[in-house]
Amino acid sequence: MAHVKRRRGHRSSGAAAGLTGPATASSLHSVDTHPPTRHDGASIWNRRRVLLLNSTYEPLTALPMRRAIVMLICGKADVVHHDPAGPVIHSATRSIVVPSVIRLHSYVRVPYRARVPMTRAALMHRDRFRCAYCGAKADTVDHVVPRSRGGDHSWENCVAACSTCNHRKADRLLAELGWTLHSVPVPPKGQHWRLLSNVKELDPAWVRYLGEGAA
Repeated sequence: MAHVKRRRGHRSSGAAAGLTGPATASSLHSVDTHPPTRHDGASIWNRRRVLLLNSTYEPLTALPMRRAIVMLICGKADVVHHDPAGPVIHSATRSIVVPSVIRLHSYVRVPYRARVPMTRAALMHRDRFRCAYCGAKADTVDHVVPRSRGGDHSWENCVAACSTCNHRKADRLLAELGWTLHSVPVPPKGQHWRLLSNVKELDPAWVRYLGEGAA
């Protein structure tokens, strides 16, 4: 399993370039973080995600760090965006700077799915983490028409909300409070929303590839 060791100097020129020397996926054995963190190597393997793009630059998914490194080593993908401050994977003969974004060599056809599944993460991204009622920072999800009043759990009836507005609204309708929504809640469209539905925090380097929903 990977382990973390503290950096004692600057990276070599080969590591800074991204890849140096021959290696296999199984030979990678250590993780060097920069700057050092309180997490061990195992947690870095589990936490770190790399954005995978199709050959057409369409966002596909967020890969675990290990899978992204294997794809680079096997020649299935190229680095699109390096992360100079990211961790470096070391073996006896090779060092790989873990990138932020990689791209497939070959095009992969993605099955068409008309409706994006609604998750808390995707809804927060859709509403830009702002309360639909007062505009403050959102930290919860609210049903515009309360479920106790017949409202459903859908894109059209759910909005991001702050705890204060959620508590004040309770199980009442907007008309009963004299409130209005800042915008009409609608289902988001686009392949990148499937990725946003599973990612809570975005690497800033991903935004340019994910369209308006990630801005």
